[in-house]
Amino acid sequence: MSVAELTKRVAELERKVAELSSASSATKRSGKWWIEQSGQFKNDPVYDEIVRRGRKYRESLRPKSGKRSR
Repeated sequence: MSVAELTKRVAELERKVAELSSASSATKRSGKWWIEQSGQFKNDPVYDEIVRRGRKYRESLRPKSGKRSR
């Protein structure tokens, strides 16, 4: 690759980085992301299934109630 091609690629990358930086600073969050995201998956059957499976997995990690083994 020639120096001219590398220079052109670096300039393009710098332009894209500057564009991304300005876009991210333009969309500052309030810091309360959980409020901004609440309701995003309302009535979503896939998300409901994810929650169900996560609950089932966490419950499987809990010790069984009843007799204790010695």
